[in-house]
Amino acid sequence: MRKFLVATIMLVWTLWIAVPQLQASVYTWSKYNLTFETPDGGFVTYSTATRFEMQWDDMMFTIQLYNKDKSNDKDLKENLTRKAMGYNMYDTKHGKMKVKGFKPVYIEGTMPDGSRAVIADLVSNNQNLIVEVTVQYLFGNRETVDDIIKSFAEGKAENYKEKKHKQKVQTKEDADRQDKDRRQEQDRREKQRNRKTFDA
Repeated sequence: MRKFLVATIMLVWTLWIAVPQLQASVYTWSKYNLTFETPDGGFVTYSTATRFEMQWDDMMFTIQLYNKDKSNDKDLKENLTRKAMGYNMYDTKHGKMKVKGFKPVYIEGTMPDGSRAVIADLVSNNQNLIVEVTVQYLFGNRETVDDIIKSFAEGKAENYKEKKHKQKVQTKEDADRQDKDRRQEQDRREKQRNRKTFDA
């Protein structure tokens, strides 16, 4: 009985180690001292001084920067409604969330292809800046979308020196190579897990 218990504990421990943990990539837009996090596994498709785009298999993420001028809540909501209409979104509703250092307003709804979308305007409390975040995603990813939006911060670059990324467009070849490396690593872990399972 004791051997069976030890073997079971070893098997559970091996399986727990073999499961890859979800990690986040931290990006810093140094010109604006703006930091945000995204899930690993995506690749940058576009990056300029005022626009940043990233894509995963089940999600697309865009940041567009604007001067805030003298925008108030009503103007922001009207702007978001016009944007949603431009995307032909339906079943839309406005909402608010807490993002430290920003005054956020968002609209969410369904896109014509059936996917979901959130468009959020994050009005900076510290500089003349509106960060417009658009995320198009499949059902089941709403918590990830909220995590991305809530991760925005100003003046935190020093905390992320070891993981800071520069905005550069990743080529399709680099993305394919990374995907291949990831699959090989998963295969290696699977073989290692199976080997340990039979040893027990």
